[in-house]
Amino acid sequence: MNNAHETIRVEDDRTGTELETIKRAFLDNLFYIQGKSPEAASLNDCYMALAYTVRDRLLNRWLNVQKTYREKNVKTVGYLSAEFLMGPHLGNNLVNLGLFETVDKAMKELGLPLKKLLSQEEEPGLGNGGLGRLAACFLDSLATLDIPAIGYGIRYEFGIFDQVISDGWQVEITDKWLRNGNPWEIVRPDETVAVKFGGHTESTMGSDGRFEAKWIPDTIVMGVPYDTPVLGYATNTASTLRLWKSEAFESFDFRSFNEGDYYGAVNDKVLSENISKVLYPNDEQIGGKALRLKQQYFFVSCSLQDAIRRHLAHGNKITTFHKKFALQLNDTHPSVAIAELMRLLLDDYRLEWDEAWDITTQTFGYTNHTLLPEALEKWSVGLFGKLLPRHLELIYEINKRFLDEVRSRFPGDDWRVSRMSLIDESGDRYIRMAYLACVGSHSINGVAALHSDLVANNLLRDFYELWPLKFSNKTNGVTPRRWVVLNNPLLTELISSKIGNGWIRNLSELKKLEKLADDKAFHQEWINCRRKIKGLLVDEIKRRCHIEVNPDSLFDVQVKRLHEYKRQHLNVLHIITLYNRLLKYPNKKMTPRTFIFGGKAAPGYFMAKLIIKLINAVGDVINNDPVISKTLKVVFIPDFNVTNSQYVYPAADLSEQISTAGKEASGTGNMKFTMNGALTIGTLDGANIEIRDEVGADNFFLFGLRTDEVQQLKDNNYQPWEYYQNDLKLRECINLIASGLFSPGNKDLFAPLVDSLLYHDPYMLMADYRSYVDCQQRVSDAFLDQDNWTKMSILNVARSGKFSSDRTIKEYCKEIWKVNPVEVIVPPYSAAVATKITFPENL
Repeated sequence: MNNAHETIRVEDDRTGTELETIKRAFLDNLFYIQGKSPEAASLNDCYMALAYTVRDRLLNRWLNVQKTYREKNVKTVGYLSAEFLMGPHLGNNLVNLGLFETVDKAMKELGLPLKKLLSQEEEPGLGNGGLGRLAACFLDSLATLDIPAIGYGIRYEFGIFDQVISDGWQVEITDKWLRNGNPWEIVRPDETVAVKFGGHTESTMGSDGRFEAKWIPDTIVMGVPYDTPVLGYATNTASTLRLWKSEAFESFDFRSFNEGDYYGAVNDKVLSENISKVLYPNDEQIGGKALRLKQQYFFVSCSLQDAIRRHLAHGNKITTFHKKFALQLNDTHPSVAIAELMRLLLDDYRLEWDEAWDITTQTFGYTNHTLLPEALEKWSVGLFGKLLPRHLELIYEINKRFLDEVRSRFPGDDWRVSRMSLIDESGDRYIRMAYLACVGSHSINGVAALHSDLVANNLLRDFYELWPLKFSNKTNGVTPRRWVVLNNPLLTELISSKIGNGWIRNLSELKKLEKLADDKAFHQEWINCRRKIKGLLVDEIKRRCHIEVNPDSLFDVQVKRLHEYKRQHLNVLHIITLYNRLLKYPNKKMTPRTFIFGGKAAPGYFMAKLIIKLINAVGDVINNDPVISKTLKVVFIPDFNVTNSQYVYPAADLSEQISTAGKEASGTGNMKFTMNGALTIGTLDGANIEIRDEVGADNFFLFGLRTDEVQQLKDNNYQPWEYYQNDLKLRECINLIASGLFSPGNKDLFAPLVDSLLYHDPYMLMADYRSYVDCQQRVSDAFLDQDNWTKMSILNVARSGKFSSDRTIKEYCKEIWKVNPVEVIVPPYSAAVATKITFPENL
C-alpha cells in the first residue's frame, strides 16, 4: 500500500510526456478523433491518432508562444516564400520534443512499430527543391533560436508532382498530399482576408482634400489561413507556418442555379480555388502566366493584410509597422509585396507617399537565390495591368522617383537609366520584379560568398554601385535536426557517445571530433556505423528499384533537381568512360562504384527529361551486363523528396556537386552530404568554395574551370567540337551515345543531347570533361585507402559546423532583421488552475 503522504504525479493527457500518458492519449485520440477502436483501425488511423497526440504537445507550447508575443509586443520576422518544402512532420516533431525514444517504446508496447507509422505520412510537396527546403530549415532554426517568426506561403492543394519512371522516362503523377487529411494544420476561418483582382482605378479628391485612388476590382477572392506550428529543438518556442488557401467570395450562385446554369452556379468557386490549386502551374501559355502572377499576389496580399492586422491588434500605430515586422522576400516570387504594402499604406491607411515609402523600404529585405535569367521574373506590362491595375500605377510612380535618383547620382548617363529602369522598354514592355525588390528593400543578399560577389558585381552591378551598403552575403545553411539527427540516428548516436549532444544545438561543437580523426579504434567504429547505414540504402534500392548493389562499393551520389547547369550528364559521361574502359580491359582492376541519381525535371523541360532517360538507359546496359555489373551499377531513385532522402544523404561516400562554376547560387545538398560524412567532388561554385575552405583542400576533390575561366572561354568563342576532336575518351563516349547502343530501336533518341554538347554546350561539359574524369580517378585511388578515406570523412563532419541554418539565421537577425530572441515560459499543468479559467467579458 502507498504511504498516505506519498505524492502521486498526475499528468495531463494533452501535455504529459511519460510513457503511460502517451499511450493513453494515443488511444483516446484514436477513439474520439478518428472514431475507431483498435481492432477496427487502419494503419493510417493509427498514424493520425499519434500525430494528434504529438500535436497536442506542440499546441501547449505554441499557444503560450503567441500569448507571450502579444504581451511583450515583440518584433516578428515574416518570411515570404512561394515554397515551403517542410517534409514529414511527425519524426521531426518527435526529435525536437525529445520524445522519439519514449514514443517508439509506447508504440512498440501497443504492437505498432513507429517506423510503419512514420511511413504513413504524406509528404507536403509544397516546393520544387532547394528554395522551399531552405525556407523549412529557416523556420526550424528561427524556432530553435527563440526568434518570433511567421512563415507565409500558399497551401497548394496539389504539390510538386510524384515522379514515376516508366521505360526510363519521367512520368508525372498528381500529388494528392491532402487525400487522407492533414493533422498538423489548424484552419482559421475567422482571420480570412479579401484579395482583389482586375477591374480599374478611379481618381478622386478625398474629404481631406488629398488625392485618393480607388481600385474597383472585377474579382474578389478570399484567403483562408491554415496554421502549422513549427517547433524548435529543445525549446518552448514554436514558429507559425501560415499558408493561404483561395476560396470564392460567394461559393454558390443561386440565381444561376435556378436559371438552369449549373456550371455557372459554381464557376466563381472553381476559378477562385484555382489560385491555390497547384504548385507553379505551367506558365508557357498566357493563362498559366496569369495564374502564376495571381498566386504570387494572392499570398503576399493575404500575408501583408495579416501582418498589419496583428500589428494593430497589439495596440501599435500603422506608422511603426517597420519597427515591429521584418519581412524577407525569399527570391523574386513575392516581390510584388513592395507595391502591395505601398497600396495598403497609401489607399487604406491614407499615409503620405514619403512616409509610406520609408516604412516599406525599412520593412523589406530581399534574398536573391540564383544567377539564372529565368529566376529573375519579368511580367508583361499588359498582363500585370490587367490583373493589378493599381499596382501598375504605383510601380510607374516608384520607377519615376527612382530614376530621378539615378539621374541625380549619375548625370548624363542615359544608358544606365535605361538599364536600371523597373520597366524593360527594349521590346515588349516588361516589369523587372527583381529590380522592384532591390529598390523597395533596405537589404539585398546572396546566399554564398561567390554568389553574393557575382550578384553585386555582375547581376545587379548598377544597383550595387548606387547602394553598396545594401548588399551583403548570408551563406545558406541546413538544420542538423532533420538532416543528421532524424535522418541518420546511427551516426548521431556514435557522435553523441563521444562528444555529448550539445552539437545538435551548436553544430560548431562537432569540432571536438577532430581529436579522434587519427584514432584507429574510432575509425573502426566509424566504418562499422557507415556500413550499417549503407546497408539501409541497399535494402531500399532493392525494394524500390529491384537492383542489388554492393554495400562495399563506392556510393557515388548526385541527387538534385534535373537541370543542364547541374550537369547530371557530365556524371553520365564519366560512367560511360568507365564502361568503355571495362569493355576494353575486362580484367583491369577498378574501384567498384554504385552511381546513385535522384531528382525531378520540370514537366516542360525536354532536355532535362532526356537526361533522365539517358541515365536509366545507361543503367539498363550496365546493370544487365554480367561482367561489368560486378564492378559498376547505376541506380535512379524515383520520386526523390525529403522522405526518400533519409536513406540517401547518410549513405553517400561521394557527393557530386559538379555544376558549371558561376551557375549555382549556393546549394544545400552539398552541406547535407558533408554533415553526414560524404566527401565532395565539385567545382568552385556556390557554397562548394566555403565547404572546401572549411573541411580543407586535402579533404575535397576539386576539378573544373573557375568562374572567370568560364567567362573567358565564352568571350573567346568557345568551341566544344574542338574538345571532342582532341580527347579520344570523350569522343568515344559521345560516339557511343550517338551509335544507339543506349537507345535500341531509336538510334537518334539522344541526338538532341549530343548535338547540344557538340555545337552549343552552354554549360561547358566538354571543357570540364578531362579535368572531371582525372579527378574521379583520384577519388577511386583514395577510396582504396580506407584508413585515410575514413579520416577525411570524419574531418568533413567535424568541420561542417558553419553550415547549420542556425548560424545563417543568427546573421540575418543581427545584420538585417534586427530582432532578438524571446524566451517563452510554459507553466506546468495544474488541474486546479485549469478548472478556474474565465473568458473575457467582451468575447
